[in-house]
Amino acid sequence: MKEGLLPADLGFFSALASAGSLSAAARELGITTPAVSRHLAQMERRLGVSLVNRTTRRMGLTAEGEVCLAHARRILGDIQDLGELLGATRSTPQGLLRVNATLGFGRSHIAPLISRFVRQYPKVEVQLQLSVNPPPITDDSYDVNIRFGAPPDARVIARRLAANRRLLCASPAYLQAHGTPRVPSDLVRHNCIGIRQGEAAYGLWRLSSGKGKQLETHAIKTRGNLSTNDGEIAVNWALDGHGILLRAEWDISRYLKSGRLVLVLPQCHSPDADIHAVYPQRHQMAARVRAFVDFVAAAFSQGQSPQIAEMG
Repeated sequence: MKEGLLPADLGFFSALASAGSLSAAARELGITTPAVSRHLAQMERRLGVSLVNRTTRRMGLTAEGEVCLAHARRILGDIQDLGELLGATRSTPQGLLRVNATLGFGRSHIAPLISRFVRQYPKVEVQLQLSVNPPPITDDSYDVNIRFGAPPDARVIARRLAANRRLLCASPAYLQAHGTPRVPSDLVRHNCIGIRQGEAAYGLWRLSSGKGKQLETHAIKTRGNLSTNDGEIAVNWALDGHGILLRAEWDISRYLKSGRLVLVLPQCHSPDADIHAVYPQRHQMAARVRAFVDFVAAAFSQGQSPQIAEMG
């Protein structure tokens, strides 16, 4: 009869998967590489399945290994949350905090805040993962997700951190050469820079103008010869005069201020994309999660909001 999975296996396998190789895991765990290899082999023998695909250059998880990792991370998180809930570590945030954010916003705003956060809470170990799109709600690979817009899902908690608008803009050189749109329908005759992100229909810009009974909505199918999944690249193309861009205010505010970009159709606005911290309900009592979300919210409210931040 197999012994199956042991409690000590959970932390070991989580560290191994995060390290990405046996040697890196050995350094992380403070043991030898052969010891890591033996522990892994013992786990696989007890479970009766292969958890890791090994080659001379890299290591990858099998399907069974992915399942084991997901459950191990969740169990370890639950154990840590239980300790905090019972008061063992509630007063001092500590432990692993996995944060996900989008590429540009994560680099420009979340990474610097994490640098300050760990100085204030040195017992918290933060892993920042940047991705083009937010991970699925059911993904156990993160504790806090900083995203644009609140997800319509009751299984998570979404705390609004800052207001955020998407604005139309272009360089003065582009508008001088091609003219300035006066009404939303004029956009179909312009080169519009496309951003392929999220689940929104690509190239479809939804704009509104007016208020109350005078409110008008427009769905403009744009076109252009440049598109990307990276917002920073799209902004640089707009700065180079290649076309009109619809982009979050935090990303273009400094260029609007300097005059390198100017607003297009300022009387129109797109649906808001307010910034939220999203985390599973089971983490709401975790001190490390509460401290981080409070820290980010305070930073934005104290004049470091993406809307007004000076990005160097």
